[in-house]
Amino acid sequence: MNSENGMSKVAAVTLGFWIIKIIATTLGETGGDAVSMTLNWGYALSSAMFIGIFTAAVSAQIIAKTFHPFLYWTVIIATTTAGTTMADFADRSLGIGYPGGSLILFALLMACLSIWYWRAGSISVDTVASPRIEMFYWTAILFSQTLGTALGDWMADSNGLGYERGALVFAAGLVVVAAAYFYTNVSRTLLFWSAFILTRPLGATLGDFLDKPVANGGLAFGRFYASALLAALIVACIVFVPQRAGKHPGHLRKSGDG
Repeated sequence: MNSENGMSKVAAVTLGFWIIKIIATTLGETGGDAVSMTLNWGYALSSAMFIGIFTAAVSAQIIAKTFHPFLYWTVIIATTTAGTTMADFADRSLGIGYPGGSLILFALLMACLSIWYWRAGSISVDTVASPRIEMFYWTAILFSQTLGTALGDWMADSNGLGYERGALVFAAGLVVVAAAYFYTNVSRTLLFWSAFILTRPLGATLGDFLDKPVANGGLAFGRFYASALLAALIVACIVFVPQRAGKHPGHLRKSGDG
C-alpha cells in the first residue's frame, strides 16, 4: 500500500501548500455555514452529511496508490467543512460554549497525536507512508480543523475583536511560526502542526468576513457566492501552482536527507 517511486501520497509542505490550505479553510467556513445556516439544515444534520463526505473522500485517498492533488485537497476541504459544522454543533447546539469546545477539541487532537507518536515514533508528515499512519494523519487534521473553527469563532465573536482584527491576530501568530521556522531550531514538526491549527481560525474569520452582513462587519458576499469564488480559486491554484507529494521516509533514509 506504500506509494510508488519513494514518494508519499500527501502533499509536500511548500508555500503553495499553505496558500491552498488557507483558501480551503476559508471555503470550509463559508461552505459549512451555507448548508447549516442558509439552507437551514442545522448543525447536526450538516455535520452528519459532511462527515459522510469526509469518510468517502478519505477512503478513496487511502486506497489510492499515488498522490492525486485534486483528491488530496478534496479531503482537506471535507475536513474543514465538517470541522465548521461540528464545532458549531458543539459550541452552540450542545451549549458547551467556545472555551469548553476548544478545550475538548484540543484534548482530542493531543490524544490523536500522542497515539500516533506512540505507534510510529514520530508525528512528522514524512512518516505518512502506510494506511495506518495515514488514518492518524487525517484524524489529526479533522480535529485540528474543528479546533481551529472553535478558536476562530471564540476570538471573533466572544472576545469582541470582530472578523478583521481576529484574522489579524491569527495572521500574526502565523508570522511568529514562520519566523521560528527560518530563524530558530524549534522542531519542524511542532511548527507544522502549530501552523496547521492557526490557518484554520484564520480561514474561519476570513470566511465570516466575506459572507457576514455589512452591519456586522462583513462584506455580504453571500455564502454560496463566496464559496463558489473560493472553490474556483482552489482549482486554479491546484492547476497552476506546482503540486508534488512529500518524500517517503524510506526515500529520505536512502538519500541521506532524513
